[in-house]
Amino acid sequence: MFPNPQSALPLPPRPSLERYRKIAKELVKACRSGSKPTVSSDEPDAISLWGEAWIDDLVRLTGLTVEPQLPVRIESWIDGVAEFARRQLGKGEGDGRTCTLADAQFVIARSHGFESWPKFARHLEALQAVQSPEWRFEATVDAIVSGDIALLERLLTEEPGLVQARSMREHGATLLHYVAANGVEGYRQKTPQNIVEIAAMLLRAGADVNATANVYGGGSTTLGLAATSGHPDRAGVQEELLRVLLEHGAKIPDGTVRVCLANGRAKAAEFLASRVGHLSLAEAAGVGRLDLVEPDLVASLGKDAALHADAAREELQNGLLFSCQFGHDSVVDFLLKMGVDPKVSDGRGQTALHHAVIGGHATTVRLLLEHKAPLEAKNSYGGTVLDQALWSAAHGGDPDAYIAILEALTAAGARMPEGHVPVNSRVDAWLDEHGSRAEPGWYWSGEKPRDERQRNSRS
Repeated sequence: MFPNPQSALPLPPRPSLERYRKIAKELVKACRSGSKPTVSSDEPDAISLWGEAWIDDLVRLTGLTVEPQLPVRIESWIDGVAEFARRQLGKGEGDGRTCTLADAQFVIARSHGFESWPKFARHLEALQAVQSPEWRFEATVDAIVSGDIALLERLLTEEPGLVQARSMREHGATLLHYVAANGVEGYRQKTPQNIVEIAAMLLRAGADVNATANVYGGGSTTLGLAATSGHPDRAGVQEELLRVLLEHGAKIPDGTVRVCLANGRAKAAEFLASRVGHLSLAEAAGVGRLDLVEPDLVASLGKDAALHADAAREELQNGLLFSCQFGHDSVVDFLLKMGVDPKVSDGRGQTALHHAVIGGHATTVRLLLEHKAPLEAKNSYGGTVLDQALWSAAHGGDPDAYIAILEALTAAGARMPEGHVPVNSRVDAWLDEHGSRAEPGWYWSGEKPRDERQRNSRS
């Protein structure tokens, strides 16, 4: 939901408080223009156009290149800022609000990750003084996320107290939190290859390894954030990063293994699973520890307990979903034979078969189909298992794995659509051979190209 710490907008070089006062006045003007919010995102109102102009200018001034791996999308920024502005200024809400300058200033402050306009204004004024504590903190963060270890060492040497400092943004993160590439502002969620060396340098300089930041509800430590982050995982340094944090006394919060699994971080879950005192049945299933699942199942159910006992049933179901997502077929087979229903689903309506497809595990898919897992069940996004396969294949999935999955699904009777959103050349060719054509004008929900939106808004 916008605004949150991850969606915070970047500041331009040498940000001017006067310029931001002008931007706030422009928002008030847009709010009072009489242009009403529209149902269709293809027809932006005055506030949307204000947001687009502001954010386009920010992107130009910062020279920001939004990498595909970052949790940042220019279009999401524009939509999020406009929606938040309409809500805050009361445009069309019928709650008696007016388009006030104070509300407009609040929108701008919150969009940059600050709790109030006064705090935002103080931050901007502090940044004007090179070598001020705020300027040094921001420069040090940039050195961390860019991997500039020489600059980082110089800044820490010049100001040793920086390592205990906290961001003035709402999340209040320390420098160490930024090595996790998670929870903080999205455009700074990057993992340079030397991030382990950077983390070690911060820890040797006195960083509090168990300090918490106000993200994801609060109480987030660097280890918890690093363990659930996709960036160090993709960079191939996640385990080493976790290891150096543990060596410096990081505590493993309760439930971290489960949270890793829920966020798709299988390697981190397995790494931490060997370092905690106890795994729940679902956690053991998620890391493929059948040797722990079997005795834990007996202990949790009790000698005469039935599978329908609420707590045991929920744990078994979660265990099946996790083991399907990560392709632990021995655990999947065991749980299915114990009577766990293959129709179970998570809070988003993703069934066990959906989870196996998300993980790209063709053998798990076939195993579930042998146990009559439902083919046409839909998740909360309206997608069947075959729909999920196409989406996953289009968003980085291995074409060979997903062709094998599609073969298994269609052989079991999954309905093939006559047309589909373009996936990739290999999968599209396979689909074409099986009666489904790629439609160039189709797109995934929420991913309509921005230039297409602009054409529609000006036609």
